[in-house]
Amino acid sequence: MKLIVPLQGVVQGRGGLLLGSLIPCALFYFLQLYLKRRRSGSNPHSPSSTSSPTLPRTSSRSNLSTRGSISRVRVSKLATLISKPDESLYYLGLERVSQDPYDASINPNGIIQLGLSDNKLCLDLIEKWVSRNLEGLVMGSGGAASLSINGIAPYQTFHGLDELKMALSDFMHQVMGGSVKFDPSNMVLTSGATPAIEILSFCLADHGNAFLVPTPYYPGFDRDVRWRPGVDLIPVHCRSTDNFNLNITALQQAFSQARKRGVKVRGILISNPSNPVGNILTQDMLYSLLDFAEEKNIHIIADEVFAGSTYGSETFVSIAEILDSEYIDKSRVHIIYGLSKDLSLAGFRVGLIYSFNQSVLSAAKKLSRFSSISAPTQRLVTAMLSDKRFIQEYIVTNQKRIRQVHDEFVDCLSKLGIKCSKSSAGMFCWADMSGLIRPYSEKGELDLWERFMSVAKINITPGSACHCIEPGWFRICFTTITFEDIPLVIERIRKVVESCKSPR
Repeated sequence: MKLIVPLQGVVQGRGGLLLGSLIPCALFYFLQLYLKRRRSGSNPHSPSSTSSPTLPRTSSRSNLSTRGSISRVRVSKLATLISKPDESLYYLGLERVSQDPYDASINPNGIIQLGLSDNKLCLDLIEKWVSRNLEGLVMGSGGAASLSINGIAPYQTFHGLDELKMALSDFMHQVMGGSVKFDPSNMVLTSGATPAIEILSFCLADHGNAFLVPTPYYPGFDRDVRWRPGVDLIPVHCRSTDNFNLNITALQQAFSQARKRGVKVRGILISNPSNPVGNILTQDMLYSLLDFAEEKNIHIIADEVFAGSTYGSETFVSIAEILDSEYIDKSRVHIIYGLSKDLSLAGFRVGLIYSFNQSVLSAAKKLSRFSSISAPTQRLVTAMLSDKRFIQEYIVTNQKRIRQVHDEFVDCLSKLGIKCSKSSAGMFCWADMSGLIRPYSEKGELDLWERFMSVAKINITPGSACHCIEPGWFRICFTTITFEDIPLVIERIRKVVESCKSPR
């Protein structure tokens, strides 16, 4: 318009209309011709000048390299929370072992792992079975459990193969003393017990709700329940005077205090046998828990992953065993199980949810798409569990070896002046080292833990990581070593005991 309007004054008069139209068009044509020649002449040898034209760079893209980013790109609140350095001594210990692991040949001065309940006592039996059967399974001789390509390559159901569910129900029946049968249709399989607990947390509680959990408890519960489901854990403190056994009075107090704070309690999370103490809930206590749960209208989650790893005089009773009465509401009871402990297959990642609640089962099946077990693992484990002779031999041998190592280890600790809580199951002993800590506080416990790590080069789990209210208790896992390794471990512990008794 700035070009055309002044010209209108020049072309006023005869023919003004025609000239007023032609002159602007001519100017626009010559302008386009000039710009075209200038572009083509600027880089006559460039291949791009004869091929496709280049898109002009926008001002926002050109400014990006000069001005830099305005601020650091953000991540979610959950990622920010999880990415923070670990504060739990349980995970800090595992990390330090990974940086300096003990090996009798390669690194004899490394840190010995006694902070992880990993059962290595019967890996020789697992290895022999795999050596005998793997080739045949790959060649397709295992029937439905074979490892043929047609059996493992296609998609599988996320919540587990029916063949494995049936094999697991038989194994659980056998490992729990044959007193209770498990219906495969009530199972949802997951890649380990950890996602099973997380899925149940999603199903039973909303973000900001809570579960009651007796202390001391397995440190991993804090991550399993809190991280993604956003469910809080309310400690129900148990005392050494009662061998850390649960009592209903403590449950009632914790429930009432939570209600006063406006927290909705949705369930009770128990480990039976207990981790880290190793004691077993009696049948009477299980009935009392059911009564309490019905009175408060809440759920019970029973983690029974150590059910077959027994060695003491107490008899394990699954909570499923006492649900036969028609007066009990089965829909509020949910069981966690897996093969990491009782069958030494921690790396296989095989766990399950067992529930009588159809809504929970339906939701858990859908959520299991995020934690499904690989098809080769399912086929291999199905074949192993279906070998009844092997399973019977394994159960008997495993319990025998756990008992031998436990008894020897606890006896050696006793000679050093370290007493352990009475236990009947699990892969650990709950040791009282309160006499070695100065001062008698959580700080003193932390100092003693550091001595074990740096002086004895042994990783054990302090009670504070298990939310134990009494300082000085430690969980020591003895199934990560062999019977022959016990003297070496005891000698390293002796160094710390003697250093604590000597004047500082």
